[in-house]
Amino acid sequence: MNDSRLLLTQQFNANELFAQYPPVITDLNKSIVFKLGLKEHYTESPVIGYTRWAQMGLPEDVYKTDVKLVKHSGYFSYPPSSNNCVEWHLNFAHEDVFGFYGGPLFAQDEMQVVEHPILACLREAILDLELERTTVKNGQATPILITGVERRCEVATDPNAALERPHGLYGNEFQFASDKAIRTATTLLSPPTKTNIIAMESPQPDFGLYTRDQIKFILASAITGFSAAVKLSKEINEDAEVSIHTGYWGCGAYGGNRELMPLLQIIAAYCADIDTLHFHTGGDHNGYDAALATLDDIMTEWEGMCLEQLIDNIMALRYDWGVSDGN
Repeated sequence: MNDSRLLLTQQFNANELFAQYPPVITDLNKSIVFKLGLKEHYTESPVIGYTRWAQMGLPEDVYKTDVKLVKHSGYFSYPPSSNNCVEWHLNFAHEDVFGFYGGPLFAQDEMQVVEHPILACLREAILDLELERTTVKNGQATPILITGVERRCEVATDPNAALERPHGLYGNEFQFASDKAIRTATTLLSPPTKTNIIAMESPQPDFGLYTRDQIKFILASAITGFSAAVKLSKEINEDAEVSIHTGYWGCGAYGGNRELMPLLQIIAAYCADIDTLHFHTGGDHNGYDAALATLDDIMTEWEGMCLEQLIDNIMALRYDWGVSDGN
């Protein structure tokens, strides 16, 4: 399935972004990492692609394809693409893409920007040029895909009392850490690697049971973002495999259900015809494992199934919203 509709396409030169659009940082600890990551910035392959896509319609039927599902116990490690496989990583975006990169918060979105600091420069360029930057508009998903972004540093967020981060650095802990803790946690990558990003927002936080419209929106968002990644990858090499890295998208600050969100992303992977879906659990396998078991129960093996019937089966399970983790 691939009827993705392109709303916007733009190319940027990373070296020019660095020279013309410095990051706007309001948090001291963020400024430390950005200065380290952008120090002596220059790249021989500076082209960054920026595309924005219209929400796709849902398919009538869904099939269990031979997409390879891979579970990882940690967080994103950002393997680079190869000639045979194009790697993509989700950005668990806000509606206003990269809108909070310079403040004190250090959740998945902000962490990704810090480790790919040219994204902050890109954000400032988008603002200056008045380009469309929303990942949702008028209730419709409009994922933004960004290609060729250098990952210039890695920030350790695990708890380590000996290195002055007894509670780790993730989320709100980042802003309270010492200068030394931030510097010790930051490792510069030499040479930098390149990352392709799918920025898309999950439904805004809610309570009670998930509605049918919310489930359809999640599916449409993921199918659109995944399908756009396939389309862009095949334009580079039509024989290349497409690999997408994700995790508990929308299950942190937004309080999404940690079984339902993996379940719907796997269904989206079937619909988008990707080759491999990597799911990074951060050490919490329960939701992902439960999603796999549930999928076996509610979806027929290898046969086409009416998507509306599949949604009926999901609705019958009465998934409810969780609670925000405060990050």
